[in-house]
Amino acid sequence: MPRPTSDDVQLILRLYELRRDPELRRARAFMLSEFNPKSWEEIRPHYLTGDEVDRHFRMATSYWEMVAAFVNRGLLDEDLFFDTHGEDMVVWKKVEPIIDGGRKHIRPTWLWNLERMARRHLAWRERTYQSANTIIKAGSRLGARKPRPR
Repeated sequence: MPRPTSDDVQLILRLYELRRDPELRRARAFMLSEFNPKSWEEIRPHYLTGDEVDRHFRMATSYWEMVAAFVNRGLLDEDLFFDTHGEDMVVWKKVEPIIDGGRKHIRPTWLWNLERMARRHLAWRERTYQSANTIIKAGSRLGARKPRPR
């Protein structure tokens, strides 16, 4: 597995910097706390209206779709990204119930990058957490030293 580069680190830091933009911050907060549709039909009346729901929804999803494209195309080290992020998974879980309707209404590939990355991120978590649990259950925490007998 290739090691992350300093360019990967710089891109992650730049992505975090973008997330500090006040409008994107509001959009992300909306997605994380208020956005809970059960179907596309709940979103459709807002889509492309320019209202607050539309602006926040499109800004947050387009941000994560862009980030996912970077990861999917190998422009950002996947393991490093997965190791340092989790919001992408929350956003994916929020849009998953509306994805089929959105793809019919917008385009068949809508949020395809986010979906592909989320699938791999979930598999990565399962592998990583399984390995971590094995280590913890064995009683040997990474970086922890066993006390020396006196």
